[in-house]
Amino acid sequence: MYRNDTVIPFFSILFAVALFLMAYLDGQYITRLVGHAREELSVGQIGLIAFGIVFLLYGAIGYLSNWLEGEELRPHRKMADPGNTHVIGIVLSLLAVALSGFFARLILYDLQNETTAPALEGGLFSAIFLVAALLLVMYKKFYQDEEILTEYEDSEVPW
Repeated sequence: MYRNDTVIPFFSILFAVALFLMAYLDGQYITRLVGHAREELSVGQIGLIAFGIVFLLYGAIGYLSNWLEGEELRPHRKMADPGNTHVIGIVLSLLAVALSGFFARLILYDLQNETTAPALEGGLFSAIFLVAALLLVMYKKFYQDEEILTEYEDSEVPW
């Protein structure tokens, strides 16, 4: 595929939404059969949600790739011009430091009181990594020089 289309990511996200809807409807069907709402998920719902998450991530990565690299690669050289994005970088860095500090304090609090809050700890950890990913994306988009080289199909380069 020579182009970096958004067709495949679009249908991937559409398929993920369909899988999430199927998981929801499966839960409604089980509720109708049993007569009351169950508190746990069925195996089918877990499988549908897992595949939905995979397709959702695949679509998000495809859209991010299209935004970062463009739709069609053409030979050129682009010098980075960050503009005023350094403010966003500083804010995201401070947010990462604050979340890391809160995460460390939460771990110490849990160790002292012998309690755990796994959902809160997991949410904080994923938020820290999400902020780090946003920093990397911002660096790639606004601060990294870009040079695209092309070769002929008949060239003798062995790759």
